[in-house]
Amino acid sequence: MSATTMETRAVSYTFEVRIEAPKQSVWDALTEGINAWWLPDFHMMGADSVVRFEARAGGQLIEERADGSGLLWYTVSMCTPGTCLYMHSFTAPEWGGPHTTLLKLALEEDSGATVLRVTDSLVGHVTDSTANTMQEGWTQLFSEGLKAHLESRAS
Repeated sequence: MSATTMETRAVSYTFEVRIEAPKQSVWDALTEGINAWWLPDFHMMGADSVVRFEARAGGQLIEERADGSGLLWYTVSMCTPGTCLYMHSFTAPEWGGPHTTLLKLALEEDSGATVLRVTDSLVGHVTDSTANTMQEGWTQLFSEGLKAHLESRAS
């Protein structure tokens, strides 16, 4: 038996993505149409997996395959429909943990557009590389996925 001692710390970051679409359209795509814009590189269970989201307290952001395999991305802690979501998840050592991530997605109207404000807090074994990778990943997913999907439908 062996034990490994790891440094633990907390890291938090926030960024915004401006989406040229009404707030309700952004909310609907974020919660009901998530698989339509979830980028292929983010399908961790394979290209044939489906991402779905239950936007309610206790709901899940989950990726599943027809063979029954799946990945629980997040569990919803709090949902204010049309406005914000608070979610939490756990990351195993194989994926940069162990750590807990607390993700907040908030929507605000701004002159006919919507600003998505993403705040992620990581607590546990968190390296600078892990924090940077998480921020870059969420930025890519919400910019190249959600934003691009909604703005291409509007044009």
